[in-house]
Amino acid sequence: VQLQACGGGLVQAGGFLRLSCLASGHTFSGYDMGWFRQAPGKEREFVAAITKTGSTTFYADSVKGRFTVSRDNAKNTGYLQMGSLKPEDTAVYFCAADRLGTVMTRATNAPHYSWGQGTLVTVSS
Repeated sequence: VQLQACGGGLVQAGGFLRLSCLASGHTFSGYDMGWFRQAPGKEREFVAAITKTGSTTFYADSVKGRFTVSRDNAKNTGYLQMGSLKPEDTAVYFCAADRLGTVMTRATNAPHYSWGQGTLVTVSS
C-alpha cells in the first residue's frame, strides 16, 4: 500500500489541524494505521494508532485528550485531528500502514510498515 500524508502547516498554539493519510494500491481496510512524529534532533515517536475497522484506538500520553485518530475505509483515508496544539507538537508527522498489527504495540518502526512521506506541523507560541 502507498500512503500520502497531507494537512500540515503553521498554526498558533491552541489551534487545530487535521492531517489526512490517503492510501492506494491495496485495500486500506486490511491495514491497521499509525501516526508518528519526529521533531528536529529527536527520535521518531508514536502518536496514535487505529485498528483496521476503527474499533480500537491508542494514543501517546502526550496527545491523549487532544488528538483523535479516525479512518474512513470507503475513502481509503485515515485522519489525525489535532487540537489544543502546543509548540512541543511541532514535528514532521508520518502515517504508517501495517498488516500485522505491530503498530498497535506503539512500535515506532517495523520492516512491514508502509510509510507516507511526512507532513510538517509547526506550532508557534
